[in-house]
Amino acid sequence: MKNQIQVIAPFWLHGTWVFDDPTTGLVQEPFVNGIPEMINDLVADIPDARQGFRMLFSSGSFPGFQKKLEWVREEMGGNWYRTDQPPGEGWLCPALFRYFDAAPQELYVKAEVLKR
Repeated sequence: MKNQIQVIAPFWLHGTWVFDDPTTGLVQEPFVNGIPEMINDLVADIPDARQGFRMLFSSGSFPGFQKKLEWVREEMGGNWYRTDQPPGEGWLCPALFRYFDAAPQELYVKAEVLKR
C-alpha cells in the first residue's frame, strides 16, 4: 500500500524546479510545461524557496492543502492538470506513476518551509 500523502523537496536548477527522490529512483526530475509557474505561485510566501522546500501532495484532500489541481487530459504518457487560482494548466510527466497507479482526478498540494 502506498502512502496517502507523498512528500518531495523541489529545488531550483538550470532555470526550472526539479526534485530528487531516491525511493523512486528519480534524480533532478524536472517540472515542465506550466507546472513551474504553478510552483512559483505556491511558494510565493516561502523565503529562499529556490534553495528547496517541502511539497506535500495527495489524491485526497488533507488539512491545510493550498491548491487543488483537477485532471484535464492525457497526452504523451503524461497528464494535464488545471488550477483555478491563478488559472493555469500544467503537464505532469509519466514520473507521476511512481506515486500513483493511475492519474488521479484531483491532486491536492501544499508547500512548506524545508527544515534543515
